[in-house]
Amino acid sequence: MKTISNFFVAAVGILAALCLASCEKKQVLKLYSWTYYTPTDVVEAFEKEFDCKVIVTEYDSNETMFNKLVNGGSKSFDIVVPSQDYVSIMIAKNMLQPVVQEKFTNRENINPAVLAKVTYDPEMKYAVPYYFGAAGISVNKKKVPGGNYERTWNIFADSQFKGHASMMDDYREVMGDALAYKGYSVCTTNDNELKEISDLIKNNWVPNIVKFDAEGFGKDFARGDLWLCQGYAECVYGEVPEEEWDDTIDFFIPENGGPSYLDSMCILKDSKNAELATEFINFIHRPENYAKFLDFFRFPCYVNLKAEEFMQTKPMYPASIMEKCELKNDLGKDIDKYYSIWENLRISN
Repeated sequence: MKTISNFFVAAVGILAALCLASCEKKQVLKLYSWTYYTPTDVVEAFEKEFDCKVIVTEYDSNETMFNKLVNGGSKSFDIVVPSQDYVSIMIAKNMLQPVVQEKFTNRENINPAVLAKVTYDPEMKYAVPYYFGAAGISVNKKKVPGGNYERTWNIFADSQFKGHASMMDDYREVMGDALAYKGYSVCTTNDNELKEISDLIKNNWVPNIVKFDAEGFGKDFARGDLWLCQGYAECVYGEVPEEEWDDTIDFFIPENGGPSYLDSMCILKDSKNAELATEFINFIHRPENYAKFLDFFRFPCYVNLKAEEFMQTKPMYPASIMEKCELKNDLGKDIDKYYSIWENLRISN
């Protein structure tokens, strides 16, 4: 009996060792991305298909991500998901390696209209678009019935919203809105144009704005404290019960467009799993997988057009309203002009 028992223990030990060895042989893909930006079921499906392990680490801003990478963290990850200005910076600093094009078989699913905006990498050599989005305007229809308001960025000059309006605490967004309203590029460095929109914001918009806020405006809107806010649709829709969306929220992006962002999947130069990383990027852009990402956030289908037929939910807003939006590209040293103007505007608020 003792012999059988010893044999059983030994057998279990051998099996455990074999299992451990098998697990250790699995490739590990390390993804560094925005908080809640990758659906868990898509990650699990990739792990199963490619017999690997995906470790997801999250960040809350491009600045946090970039600082971690340049301060020794670049060897800790394979894929990162920066926004357009940081993609441009990372390409210039030689922080990325090319996507393995023969593995990227779903490239034809990417909307050409998106690539037309990507002047820093239009061939997707280093960056594959993940999501193209833009902030817009939300009006509480219960507080302002009848729709008697201007459907442009100059709505913030409307005194009926005084004390009940907010804009994001983001200089490229707020200044970009004013530039778009005036018909200028959201990336302009022209001193006269910047002076003109600075005066517009300070004299016409700020008097009605209760605060600049990039975090809590959705909750304030849902409570009825804000009747007008500038920000991302998901922050507002996510706080208002779905059954009240139609009666409460009027979300729109003005016809003349505004500033936008494009988050892209990139492979870090220090990645040791470039082929597996490209397989993951390609897997995300299978239409049925990308649709799960859109469904999770109720985002419109704009980057991967074929995904629309697999979507199970109705988007918060139509994709067409983003077509006139312009990317907030890296401005280099000229960004100091924006910093200076923004500091003065913040003080005046």
